[in-house]
Amino acid sequence: MAYATQADLEAQLSLDELIQLTDDDGTGVIDAARVARAIADADEEIDGYLQARLSVPIAPVPGIIRKVSVDLAIYNLYSRRGDAMPDTRRERYEAAVKFLTKVAEGKIGLGANDPAGNPPDVGSVGVTLGGDRTMTRDKLDRY
Repeated sequence: MAYATQADLEAQLSLDELIQLTDDDGTGVIDAARVARAIADADEEIDGYLQARLSVPIAPVPGIIRKVSVDLAIYNLYSRRGDAMPDTRRERYEAAVKFLTKVAEGKIGLGANDPAGNPPDVGSVGVTLGGDRTMTRDKLDRY
């Protein structure tokens, strides 16, 4: 089961752009097999990051994972062409990788649809207000 669909990519890219990224044979249409391969590669990358913390593939698919899959798949399509990568696509890819890394480390959850059912350990996270005054969830519970 894929985390994203061709329709998800079509919502992010113009028809002409998606044709340009996939149509190696000059047919003038989107090559669905190349789109599917880019999505599969993106999903394998997602699973690679998350398999240490979660059971993969993730089902049901949280919206944030769908978004990450789309960003990675579009990056994969640009990468295969060897053309100049638009800065926004590179930045979205880098943000997606940072997000996946934080999820894998348990620093970020996947929201309401987190299949692990456990948000990150916020009890140990504190905010330093200055000097040695650190506010944590435990200290706030006393008020």
